[in-house]
Amino acid sequence: MTKRQLIINCDDFGQSAAANAAIIHLLEERKVSSATVMPPAPGFEEAAAWCRKRGAANVGLHLTFTSEYDAIRWRSLTGDSSLHDESGSMYHTVEEFERGARPEAVKRELRAQFEAVSKAGIQISHADNHMGSLYGMATGKSYLPQAFLLCSRRGLPFRMFRRIWLKDAFMAEIASHPGAQRTVDMAAALADVLGVGLPDYLLSHPYHVEEGETYESFRRSILAKLYELPEDGVSETYFHPAVEDEELAQRIPSWEKRVWEYRLLQEEDFAYALKDAGVELTDYRYVQAYRRRPRLPAAVRLAKALLFRG
Repeated sequence: MTKRQLIINCDDFGQSAAANAAIIHLLEERKVSSATVMPPAPGFEEAAAWCRKRGAANVGLHLTFTSEYDAIRWRSLTGDSSLHDESGSMYHTVEEFERGARPEAVKRELRAQFEAVSKAGIQISHADNHMGSLYGMATGKSYLPQAFLLCSRRGLPFRMFRRIWLKDAFMAEIASHPGAQRTVDMAAALADVLGVGLPDYLLSHPYHVEEGETYESFRRSILAKLYELPEDGVSETYFHPAVEDEELAQRIPSWEKRVWEYRLLQEEDFAYALKDAGVELTDYRYVQAYRRRPRLPAAVRLAKALLFRG
């Protein structure tokens, strides 16, 4: 049976002590493929210290331009006022960021966050984006060209997706937007021109506990998805695990779901389902090693136009 290739990435490394504890444990036990760290977040130094100590080769950069929770806020590294709301912290929502941030300030902050992980001694394996703030999903103002260019200069892959997997509810919602597939095609073409590896599919699940949802129903839904993964290409799915913590429960509305995710990723049943479904965990080194080469001249021209427009 052909193995389905899956990356399990832990987002929000550095967000809090509770997130750091869970992610470090999962990485050390090799229960997940990778994690991505947030330079502006309050737990970044703790996460970076572990990366240096372990010589972690599977930690990437979680490019962060939003600060969504009222009780855990952070500022940009560069301090540009257009990257902050009236509280002096990064914006709560993607739409606020897209409407308020000045392009030059975004470019400087992108560079600063790459520099921050380098100065912290982290040899990052890839990059991705917190809340999809660089995708342009709210107003069409995308910063993917700038992110791809910075990845290209460092030989890094990036979390994006080449194809929209309609069996995933979040992706199906994206597909319903006019021009969604064309936008994905343009981004993939640009990544190919720049030599930036991308996974083929991105899968998600709701961040918060949904009405009527229990741990068992959540568990069943995730296990079922393992058997429905695309059989061609590489898929990525991401989790936001955290240990159970009183401070976390008081500060993050989605805390219970994060604890559920941490619990699930440790379960023997989850490991068994991966094997039974023919799923092989891989990471972004594989994605970059087998990155696509641009083949269609029209796609190359389109990608270059997108880059220079950005």
